[in-house]
Amino acid sequence: MTTIYQARKIVTMNPSRPLATHIAVRDGTILGAGSLDELTGWGEYQLDRSFADKILMPGLVEGHSHVAEGVQWRFVYCGYFDRTDPNGVIWPGVKSIEEVIARLSEANAALSDPKQPLTGWALDPIYFNNRRMTRQDLDRVTTTRPIGIMHASGHIMNVNTMALELAGMLRPGVNHPGVPLGPDGVPTGEMKGPEAMTPLGPHVGLDRGLLASDEPGLRAFARLCVRKGVTTAADLANLLPQPAVEMMRQVTGEDDFPARIVSLRVAREISPAELVARVLELRTLSSDRLRLGMIKIVVDGSIQGFSARLLSPGYYNGAPNGLWYIAPEQLRDIFERALAAGIRVHSHTNGDEATELVLDTLEQALRKYPSPDHRFTLQHCQLANAAQFRRMRSLGMCVNLFPNHHFYWGDQHYALTVGPERAQRMNACATALASGVPLAIHSDAPVTPLGPLFTAWCAVNRLTASGRALGTEERISVAEAIRTITLGAAYTLGLDGEIGSIECGKRADFAVLEDDPTEIGAEHLKDVRIWGTVQGGRIFAAASI
Repeated sequence: MTTIYQARKIVTMNPSRPLATHIAVRDGTILGAGSLDELTGWGEYQLDRSFADKILMPGLVEGHSHVAEGVQWRFVYCGYFDRTDPNGVIWPGVKSIEEVIARLSEANAALSDPKQPLTGWALDPIYFNNRRMTRQDLDRVTTTRPIGIMHASGHIMNVNTMALELAGMLRPGVNHPGVPLGPDGVPTGEMKGPEAMTPLGPHVGLDRGLLASDEPGLRAFARLCVRKGVTTAADLANLLPQPAVEMMRQVTGEDDFPARIVSLRVAREISPAELVARVLELRTLSSDRLRLGMIKIVVDGSIQGFSARLLSPGYYNGAPNGLWYIAPEQLRDIFERALAAGIRVHSHTNGDEATELVLDTLEQALRKYPSPDHRFTLQHCQLANAAQFRRMRSLGMCVNLFPNHHFYWGDQHYALTVGPERAQRMNACATALASGVPLAIHSDAPVTPLGPLFTAWCAVNRLTASGRALGTEERISVAEAIRTITLGAAYTLGLDGEIGSIECGKRADFAVLEDDPTEIGAEHLKDVRIWGTVQGGRIFAAASI
């Protein structure tokens, strides 16, 4: 039976029919969008007026997030800003290291098992005048159980003395650029980058398996998606061990699972040859609501953590350059093997030096393995300059920028990390579009909260948390921003033929809104109220998940 949905307004993102009043759906697929009279030609139907007072638009596509956020909400939230959990509960931010210690102490007192680690997430000392947390700070909470706190960026972890002792790292002379040492020659407890963090993870509840999530975590993440109008979300860095894949196949296959997950195998812990072979195997395990078969490479760290790789003149405050997370030879090997196998690769580059390395490496690989539609995508790519965007276009690359940074760290970038000029050009959405580079924008949840309409607001307004307008020349229009969180993100994932617009033959994926994002005004785009979603023709109300 065909169902025809009536709405107050339907924003289709289909250039040949941008607006409609009705959508016809059968078996989870769109038959067409238009007027009721036009759609009755599909035969017998039932008219559904549930959305008669709502706005429908294509289901929002989060092109860079991590399903691990669903797991992290079981830990202690240590972020600076207030944040809403998957159940709609608002957690207040903590505004100082003293407040972090107080929240952790409260959580520690509630733990009955003396061997259970105390785990936190979303810490960011840059908000505390860049006063770095130490193991001695965390020892004030407890010296008898290990503590680990993941930073908001996901690139740094703080641990206490007990955690270092359990990992065999409570000793002088540790020689690693990601392990700062104190005056006594012993690690301070701040661990930068995967090599430094990995040995500590199993002791503090933050082992690499966290990237794969678990059943409750995956379901929690999907509830967040519904609350934010998201019907497809990229899980952009997962080790994807076989048990996790089987779990994800089972959970996403449940009748009431409300989102499509696109999970990328991160280039870690196996050789380039093994990586490509595994990704080809994963591709065969895909389903409608679990898409597999792409690679994620992390090239450098984070700008606010001073672990991103910057071209000269480097960091504004004189901090040493950041960390390389992959060797150039390994990057080239992966690119060449992926191009030969027809596998898409998404590369994390925050600093412009890391972006330059990827551009140089891909240019060489394409000479060896020409590919007309590879859609290799630069993720974050925050400091890219105009010349680099022109190179992206010439190489056939896509870019997925991170405008949420303007709000959450723009003031710090302006004053501390990269200085006024480069802070103005960060996440240069207007330059990307002017250069002809296919563009998406993202939240990188849990680094910043999931919410494509908030991300669109950031790209349109470029305001910092203090209200400073940062780089007004790089603002884009509301229409352009909406495209980046629908068709733009879908294109980078190779799904623009299935999702991203409301038109005949595509998936019946819709965001159901109380307000019209095309009319509410640029300054209020983040305030659009979200009723819920329709995913594959199935209706999910945010209030009832």
